[in-house]
Amino acid sequence: IYSFLGSVLNYWSGNTTVPTFTCGGNMTEDSGVVGSLGYPGVYPPNTKCVWRITVPEGKVVVLSFRFIDLESDNLCRYDYVDVYSGHASGQRLGRFCGTFRPGALVSTGNKMLIQMVSDANTAGSGFLAVYSAAEPHERGDQYCGGHLDKPFGSIKTPNWPEKDYPAGVTCSWHIVAPKNQIIEVKFEKFDVERDNYCRYDYVAIFNGAEVNDAKRIGKYCGDSPPAPVFSEGNQLLIQFLSDLSLTADGFIGHYKFRPKKFPTTPVPLTTTTPPAATTRPIPLKYSVGLCQQKCRRSGTAESNYCTSDFVITGTVITAVVRGGSVYATISIINVYKESNLAIQQAGKTMSTKIIVLCKKCPFIRRGLNYIFMGSADEDGKGKIAPHHFVMAFKAKNQRGLNVLKTKRC
Repeated sequence: IYSFLGSVLNYWSGNTTVPTFTCGGNMTEDSGVVGSLGYPGVYPPNTKCVWRITVPEGKVVVLSFRFIDLESDNLCRYDYVDVYSGHASGQRLGRFCGTFRPGALVSTGNKMLIQMVSDANTAGSGFLAVYSAAEPHERGDQYCGGHLDKPFGSIKTPNWPEKDYPAGVTCSWHIVAPKNQIIEVKFEKFDVERDNYCRYDYVAIFNGAEVNDAKRIGKYCGDSPPAPVFSEGNQLLIQFLSDLSLTADGFIGHYKFRPKKFPTTPVPLTTTTPPAATTRPIPLKYSVGLCQQKCRRSGTAESNYCTSDFVITGTVITAVVRGGSVYATISIINVYKESNLAIQQAGKTMSTKIIVLCKKCPFIRRGLNYIFMGSADEDGKGKIAPHHFVMAFKAKNQRGLNVLKTKRC
């Protein structure tokens, strides 16, 4: 697996060619790699691909996503990957989209099914995942987590407290309380690689049994323990992921069941990042009022530079109209001002997702290059309103933008 992954990573460096991934198939080896059709290129629209994994009897399948980039939606309604335990009518272990990478997924038996569906509008390079056969109760550096149903217990990173957690680890703890109880989780010690958006190593906590952005309570990294977390119902999913680079001390946390009537006054989450990067529809009256203004660009790039959160140049790769707004994926040419804007990187290619609040103002077209100056919210989502500055980008604009980059605001 790892030599194969190496060839995939080397692909972006131009050192080798990556094998071709097909739409679905039957996988019967003890370990292997699954990738979306055409990965790492943009996956095709209107497709449904199914992979069936079978490992030897008496083993379970452990699946870890290494890369994921599908059209983002808080309920994953458009493009998504479903993972099931078993081949026919098995339990769904999760539905995934966007760029949120889940922790390890473990089947209950020796079979797992992966299904990827795309609609007419695509937005991303798909996914790459590795699977391997494991003993049902195996524990070790590369496999952790589990099903917890005792009234109290602890969760901790591999190697705790002797040394740092390993690189390339995914752990998933599924905690289940009786139906009339909720779950409280407190972290005693916490030290996970710091990043403004917890993109590399992180702990994510979800209400329920599945990874679902709409039910995500928080995503945490850094060296400050999160505030105590309370579930809404009787199930909680806690995931820990470390990438293939820097590591840290890790964490130890404790959970316990509480009566449902336990008074849980909402506490602000002390996350080191926004709790959930979900896409929320813009309220209709706000959107309509905003979009009734006359559409005309005001000022110049220079006069708008300091009042904008981010300034980038880029090519519109996808532009999908939803609810009067345009959800666009931009392949970045240059970044002049970043602020909170969430930027994804694959090899040398950078991209970002922005929302043009009013679909006709400013009007953008797929395949064309633009200068974008807009605002970025605390979740890192870029937004362009009619008063923001957007114009077609040509090579002659480059020099002026380079000068603005040195400007003090």
